[in-house]
Amino acid sequence: MIGVGFSGITLMNQDRTNQQASSLIGKILSVKGRNQSNKEIEVRFGSSEEQYDLPLQPLLSREKSTKAASENISFRVFVATWNVGGKSPDSKLNLDDILQVREESDIYVLGFQEIVPLNAGNVLVIEDNEPAVKWLTLINRSLNKANFVPLRGPRSIGSPGGSLVFPKTSLRKASKALRTENKRKLKTCNCPIGLERKNSKEFCFRCPQSQTNENDISSEDDEDGPNGPSSANSIKYSLVASKQMVGIFLTVWMRKELVQYVSHLRISCVGRGILGCLGNKGCISVSMLFHKTTLCFLCSHLASGEKEGDELRRNSDVIEILRNTQFPRICKTSNSRVPEKILDHDRVIWLGDLNYRIALSYSDTGKLLKEKAWDTLYNNDQLKIEREAGRVFKGWKEGKIYFAPTYKYSLNSDIYAGETVETKSKRRTPAWCDRILWRGSEIYQLSYERKESRFSDHRPVCATFWVSVEAMEDGSKRR
Repeated sequence: MIGVGFSGITLMNQDRTNQQASSLIGKILSVKGRNQSNKEIEVRFGSSEEQYDLPLQPLLSREKSTKAASENISFRVFVATWNVGGKSPDSKLNLDDILQVREESDIYVLGFQEIVPLNAGNVLVIEDNEPAVKWLTLINRSLNKANFVPLRGPRSIGSPGGSLVFPKTSLRKASKALRTENKRKLKTCNCPIGLERKNSKEFCFRCPQSQTNENDISSEDDEDGPNGPSSANSIKYSLVASKQMVGIFLTVWMRKELVQYVSHLRISCVGRGILGCLGNKGCISVSMLFHKTTLCFLCSHLASGEKEGDELRRNSDVIEILRNTQFPRICKTSNSRVPEKILDHDRVIWLGDLNYRIALSYSDTGKLLKEKAWDTLYNNDQLKIEREAGRVFKGWKEGKIYFAPTYKYSLNSDIYAGETVETKSKRRTPAWCDRILWRGSEIYQLSYERKESRFSDHRPVCATFWVSVEAMEDGSKRR
């Protein structure tokens, strides 16, 4: 066994902070403004490739006002990706730190991989939704802490300490309980009134069955009942979309007062796993029109493996996801600008376990980790190499990485797998598998970091963005 000794350098938030403070001075800026409730906010600008010519006006003034046509307004968007290793969470897992609830965002986009074990039963037989319901419950508890109302079902799963009860209910019903708008309104076509009236019955409320189904947007299209929007008015954040495909789970939340500006909400899934089509690997994509700007959020789990050439399989997954993702058309107007393909959206954020590795040996990687030679490690990152060669993610951006590789850790420890005799058989070269990229104008990354949960063999990765959108005329509602 090669003794690399990664342990002491795996948790480096303080080191990263010190490095940024010393080497990036002059590129770090603090701007204070006030949000809609006049609470003071602080925005820190990191440094990265192609970052950040950030206009200050959207940060300094975000109060509600009458908006002229074509004026832009900015929103804080929090994005997180986490491979949870097939483990189902218990009620003691607190997501407050991961979700950065003390620095509130307007929109939360949370993607998980391996929320269920990727065994034959889950891949080929029936999808287990129980872990997804648990994750929704934990997210709801963190985001809606002050107004938290536990989800209830016919049967509930109690925690040993009795602090939280997981509902024993379907993902569909759990999602419905967390929404402030029903699915029909979120899917509504907001084309000009005359055209909408002509086509609404056939094209605005019905998506082709081959592309989507009633589970795709959060829940079924029935009347608002006791668990629906009528009981969710007290919550601060509303669930907008949730979708599971085997182990991949993507969920989008917004401040409830913003949900009224969402329309054309659609979801598409592409499987890239077994036989090149099953859902143990692949991507979930959510498309929406927010105000007058099209947004797309993608959560993917790409091909694994650290052998030479495995990065080409991951490149192929990305190419096929971009080619095969097709959002159903929900209006037939000739001048509709609602996109059906990922790259046609105004703003796109891609998150997930992309599985790209560091193109060095285990031993060489270990030495560089001990030396904290981050630039050398990053220069050997497969995703960086493939992007710069133009083979994948051409035209996309990613923030500079100033944190330790997020994979692979021994369970419940801060030691990379392989450092001890007991974990030698599970040894993997540490790598930045978990990534967040974006595409489009008017997206400015404020932070890019990892969080320190020992729950799985991956560490969660988070990013915060300012995203500018074209406001509706006079701030009027679509509905």
